[in-house]
Amino acid sequence: MNLFDLTGKTAIITGSSRGIGRAIAERLAEHGAQVVISSRKAEACEAAAAHINQTHGEGRAIAVPANISSKEDLQRLADSANRAFGKVDILVCNAASNPYYGPMAGISDEQLRKILENNVIASHWLISMIAPQMVERRDGSIILVSSIGGLKGSPIIGAYNISKAADFQLARNLAVEFGPHNVRVNCIAPGLVQTDFARALWENPETLRAATANTPLRRIGQPDEIAGAAVFLAAPASSFMTGQTIVVDGGVTIA
Repeated sequence: MNLFDLTGKTAIITGSSRGIGRAIAERLAEHGAQVVISSRKAEACEAAAAHINQTHGEGRAIAVPANISSKEDLQRLADSANRAFGKVDILVCNAASNPYYGPMAGISDEQLRKILENNVIASHWLISMIAPQMVERRDGSIILVSSIGGLKGSPIIGAYNISKAADFQLARNLAVEFGPHNVRVNCIAPGLVQTDFARALWENPETLRAATANTPLRRIGQPDEIAGAAVFLAAPASSFMTGQTIVVDGGVTIA
């Protein structure tokens, strides 16, 4: 058996029209999976799906736009995936929000709620919609894309870090609940990656220098460097791993 073969598997990846989510979708497709591309903007989803179909064969990807803040949108996403491919074997909760930079004392209630609702509650919703079929089949892998921010404090992205720390515990709890049914739940915790989402942290040369000065690899990551961890967690290679977090950060948390 090829430990990384995903042939016949179907994956939903949220926030997959660009950045880390798109890289994960492309690499899962490369290893044989059928993928459901989802983010808020339909045009961007269609473009990402078209690229995968062109590269890996027609019918390998579909686009289902969805706003993670809408429970109705997430249900439509789950239903659309099931209609198109018959089942969902892999769920990657990657989409997240961070509308505020600054100390916790300055965050509005609305901003705090948005961060917690989009980054924690929305994942709970979508997992609740997909997990029952995995439990019934006794097979499935759920992956939460968290952040090393969940392991640290910060004077500028504290609320975001709180939500990312919650991902770790969500994975641990669900791993205990779903483990007896052979459904695995794990996290990936990226460091700083060159995406539009993290642009405020790397676009300024001074900020970038400060961010990489104590990083052993002396650079920030690229989206594709996170995708490999997702392929591992989705594949038979990680079949005895659940409730864990893979840190992919260039070594910054150990320096």
